[in-house]
Amino acid sequence: MTENTAVEKENWDLILHSKHKLLDLKLREVIRYRDLVLLFVKRDFAVQYKQTILGPLWYVVQPIISTIMYAFVFGNLAQIGTDGIPYLLFYYGGTMLWTYFTGSLNSCSSVFINNAGMFGKVYFPRLTVPISTTIGHIIKLGIQFALLMCFYAYYLIVGAPVHATWYVLLFPLIILWIGFLGCGIGLVVSALATKYKDLKIVMDYGISLCMYITPVVYPLSQAPESLKWIFYINPMSAPVELFRIGFYGAGHVPLEMVISSLAITAVVFLGGLILFNRNERTFVDTI
Repeated sequence: MTENTAVEKENWDLILHSKHKLLDLKLREVIRYRDLVLLFVKRDFAVQYKQTILGPLWYVVQPIISTIMYAFVFGNLAQIGTDGIPYLLFYYGGTMLWTYFTGSLNSCSSVFINNAGMFGKVYFPRLTVPISTTIGHIIKLGIQFALLMCFYAYYLIVGAPVHATWYVLLFPLIILWIGFLGCGIGLVVSALATKYKDLKIVMDYGISLCMYITPVVYPLSQAPESLKWIFYINPMSAPVELFRIGFYGAGHVPLEMVISSLAITAVVFLGGLILFNRNERTFVDTI
């Protein structure tokens, strides 16, 4: 009996351990399970708007409605300037990026709660789920961006005062930047919300307020000088304004704000990975 057991142990090609180092993020396993990541992306994409009339068109209907509302309230009623950028381009671009950020954050923050049943039955790298949700939101962003380019082409034809600058080459990096930030905050909330469920409620409310301290419905140039420090500690301010500089040729971002945002994003994302990695071993007992 002992010899047979020893032989069986020698034939194992994968050994799972319940204990591992704090910084052991198992990235090799995530790469090995890349097909599962793609499967989750397809699942989420198909399920979200299943049995709806408009289907994927909701990806563009929602930001368009928000754009019209912001243009009416902040552009016409409040008379807040947009640095010469047409209302449609200004508000749609900001809404598109903010929707991508909040979508990634909300999806990642619910990973343990929404997948508790699956996590408790079968093993696979848990990190594949937040990665897949973030990739899914990039696909949605791509659809919204295609519509933005249609608007952009129209305004170029009619001679609107917009033009691309070399900053436009940073657009892929800006998308990764925002994705890492949203995913990082979401991982932190997901890990803590298994014990403190009030945190998810507070986050949902707080994120809706944070949009108003982010240059989404107004340019950074319109912010009072005495409150500029808020935008230095808000890591979403720099990428949104850089996007406008790249595609519209309007706006300005201090280098210090960019460095501050990148540093906060890196710390939040790394902290989220560590908390997520630590919590995945015990969340079943606390959720």
